[in-house]
Amino acid sequence: MHVAGVDVGSTATKAVVIDENRRIVGKSCGPTGASVVGAANRMFQEALKEAGLEEWEVEFVVGTGYGRYKVPFGHAQVTEISCHARGANFLFPATRTLVDIGGQDTKAIAVGERGEIRDFCMNDKCAAGTGRFLEACATVLGLTLDEIGDVSMKSQKPLRITNVCTVFVESEIVSHLARGETVEDILRGVHHAIAGRSVALLRRVGIESEVTFTGGVSRNRGMVVALEERLQCHINVSPMSQYMGALGAALFAVERAENLPAGERKIEVAVAEARGGEEPGAHGGH
Repeated sequence: MHVAGVDVGSTATKAVVIDENRRIVGKSCGPTGASVVGAANRMFQEALKEAGLEEWEVEFVVGTGYGRYKVPFGHAQVTEISCHARGANFLFPATRTLVDIGGQDTKAIAVGERGEIRDFCMNDKCAAGTGRFLEACATVLGLTLDEIGDVSMKSQKPLRITNVCTVFVESEIVSHLARGETVEDILRGVHHAIAGRSVALLRRVGIESEVTFTGGVSRNRGMVVALEERLQCHINVSPMSQYMGALGAALFAVERAENLPAGERKIEVAVAEARGGEEPGAHGGH
């Protein structure tokens, strides 16, 4: 048996395929872009290719993320908060606190022993302190997102960045550069500013060890270090951290598939394509 989870985020879309033993056999990640349906289809196909599977061999698909209802081949939808908690519990069973920093929001989640949600809060009103914020900072400094974490760790004296607003931080960075401050010190200050904002969210749900970091920003080593310095503890992070939502969705898919009557378990996956520039509505979930 094989199942899949597809996490359609605001910036990136991820897909994970697992087998009945909950072993990851395929995964993919790419930009969401203008078409949610197109991104979901594309990442699903790439994950299937890595797994060496055909569409009809996947028995259940769970969609998650902000675009979960636009996954046309999804059989059920689960919130990204539940999926991140479940995925973190699977990879790091002792996880009790979870911070998820994505492209446009940050979530703090208190996690129970079985991966259930005990409490959560999020900043989803603006992109302050998120991946989009980091991208804006990188652009001003002429760097890529993949570069800024390592550059920040070369800092000798991190600056205090007072703005975590994507609009105003650019002018603050330009002012620091005009005063002769180094790129390294500016970026270290940026990472500490985001860490401070994230820790404030975590305190609202209660910080309990172990802490796990998920979302696309978890790939940024400078951000991991900044959070660890703020929290004064080790933070769990994995190469799968960006895929945590899709992994959690796939784990939910295993449970749903196992509970289906034998006659309903083989479901041919029909991958819909957008026609005329319009995206079809999502299929109803089971």
